[in-house]
Amino acid sequence: MLTGATGTGKELVARALHELSPVAARRFAVCNCSAIVETLFESELFGHVKGAFTGATQDRMGLFEYAQGGTVFLDEIADMPLTTQSKLLRVVQNQEFQRVGSPELRKVDVRVIAATHRDMRGLVAQNLFREDLYYRLTMVELKLPRLAEHKEDLPLLERHFVQRFAHNYGKRIGGISRRAQAVLARHGWPGNVREMENVLGHACMMADAEFIDVRDLPDYLRDATHGAAAKEPDLMPLANLERRYTQHVLERVGGNKLQAAQVLGISRATLYRILRDGAAEPGGALVDFLASGAAPCAA
Repeated sequence: MLTGATGTGKELVARALHELSPVAARRFAVCNCSAIVETLFESELFGHVKGAFTGATQDRMGLFEYAQGGTVFLDEIADMPLTTQSKLLRVVQNQEFQRVGSPELRKVDVRVIAATHRDMRGLVAQNLFREDLYYRLTMVELKLPRLAEHKEDLPLLERHFVQRFAHNYGKRIGGISRRAQAVLARHGWPGNVREMENVLGHACMMADAEFIDVRDLPDYLRDATHGAAAKEPDLMPLANLERRYTQHVLERVGGNKLQAAQVLGISRATLYRILRDGAAEPGGALVDFLASGAAPCAA
């Protein structure tokens, strides 16, 4: 049983478990329990014979028979009707099932992985999920953490999604600017990895430069950043503080970038990078002006 909030990657974990198992060469069959009409559940899982019900014009194998020797993944199993749960319990316990409309018992050898984002113990207490089936499926239970609980993985996920979407969209995107990374790091990610996937897909689509910047992120992320800065102006990301002090030094030395780099103890390449990253922020016009090499006009 895989449990965890929506968007934490339960199906990816299920696929990884299958691919690392001794039956990796066999089929991995997926059933989205929340997308099946209740009256068709039994037929989808176990199949039916011709004439079993109106519309059954020929014999049809079900998901378990299709996955013989492999793995069946039951996503959102909490949405499975109680009547189907009892038949699933028989399959898990006895490794046998019957097609709808047939008395013949068929043997099956499959691994079962189930997943849900709901509180299964609560459903069992409310008699909405069979207790015996729950304990069968939770012989091994893995709980997937929310993205906010493992933010150390953000750089790896960002790199993966940027590379994937840049390839899909045919764009040359080398990565994400430091201040955009800071915005992503501060976000709570209520939608978990799926939300990050959507955010970076949007950013890659909107980006018109080599690096994704804050302006390429969805509006709600940019608005949250501005709102936090407005509430507590004394608190800001380290990159913003670095940029503001760099601008201050540039102004004090009359826009001389070589002298500013010497005062700051950094290379001119690093100075240019700081100026470039700050060009799209409020006040970016000043940064563009200073980066052009011109001296600022006297007040």
